[in-house]
Amino acid sequence: MTDPEPLIPKHGGYRRLKSFQVSQLVYDVTVRFCNQYVDKRSRTHDQMVQAARSGVQNIAEGSAASATSKKTELKLTQVARASLEELKLDFEDFLRHRGHELLDPQHPALRRFKTLQPKTLHEVQAWVAEERRQATEAQGLSRTLTDRQEVVHSSFPVRGRPCLTTLSSACLAANAALSLLNLACYLLDRQVAKLAADFENEGGFTERLYRVRTSRRNQQR
Repeated sequence: MTDPEPLIPKHGGYRRLKSFQVSQLVYDVTVRFCNQYVDKRSRTHDQMVQAARSGVQNIAEGSAASATSKKTELKLTQVARASLEELKLDFEDFLRHRGHELLDPQHPALRRFKTLQPKTLHEVQAWVAEERRQATEAQGLSRTLTDRQEVVHSSFPVRGRPCLTTLSSACLAANAALSLLNLACYLLDRQVAKLAADFENEGGFTERLYRVRTSRRNQQR
C-alpha cells in the first residue's frame, strides 16, 4: 500500500540545488569583482550586485514557495534566470568597454577553470593568481630565449620579438564569472523545463488538494 499523498510536500531544499550553489558563487565573485574593478558610486556597481543577488534570492524564494504554489516557484526561478542573463551582459560590456578579451570557451585558461570546478571565491581567486603566474613565467622565458638568439645572431637585424599577451586579473575574473554564469543559466534552464513539465502533468496546489480530499473521502467509505 502506497503512502497517501501529503497536502504539503517537502520543500525549501534549495541549498542542495546545483543551480543555487553556482549562483551563490556567482554572487560572491560579482561582489568581489565590482568592489575591485567597478566604481562603487556608479549605477553599474549596484546593478551588477543586485542582479547577482536576485539570482540567488529568487531561487531560494521559489523553492520555499513550492509547497503551495508551483506556479510561483516556476515564475521566480525564471526571474532568477533573467537576472543572471542581465548580469552576463554587464560582464560582457565590461570586457568590451575596457578592451579586454572575451575568451573562447575552448581557451586553455577557461578549460583549466572548468576542470577545477571551483566551489568558493577563494578557489576562483587562486585560479586567477595561478594563471597570472604561469603567464608571467612564460613571458619571461620567451624574452630570455629571444635575448639569447639576438646575441648569437647579433650581426643580423632584429625584426621584433614575439609578443605574448598576458591576461589581466580583471579580464580573467570577468571571464571566470561568465563561465560560471553560463553554467548557472544552463542549470536553471533545465530546472525551469522540469518545473514546467511537472506542473503540466501534476498540476499545482489546487489539484493536489483535490486529490488529497478525494483520497480521504474514499478511505472513509
